[in-house]
Amino acid sequence: MRLILNLIWLVLCGFWMAIGYVLAGILCCILIITIPFGLASFRIANYALWPFGRTIEPRVDAGAPSVIGNIIWIVFAGWWLAIGHIVTGIALCVTIIGIPLGIANFKMIPVSLVPLGARIVPVD
Repeated sequence: MRLILNLIWLVLCGFWMAIGYVLAGILCCILIITIPFGLASFRIANYALWPFGRTIEPRVDAGAPSVIGNIIWIVFAGWWLAIGHIVTGIALCVTIIGIPLGIANFKMIPVSLVPLGARIVPVD
């Protein structure tokens, strides 16, 4: 079932979301000081391509720098990404087949808002 959902996800919205995250990651890596944001963006792009079967959990070793980085991220990129996930999730929930995909989109909102200090792990 995960394979089917991931394939439908990839076709309907995953590919485009991953491209957005990769472009944001490239932009962040061009500016030397924002490389940690770029790396986080690449991790989220990977998750946006194939989200079913994986989940997000907090890193226990994340400290004050992650909090400061997340505040900066929310101000400059997090809001826009979260709004994109909300709009896409609502659009997917309009159809019955899109409801699980919309829910997966809503689950991506926290990591799009605060990516530092979180890691993506397999569910199994």
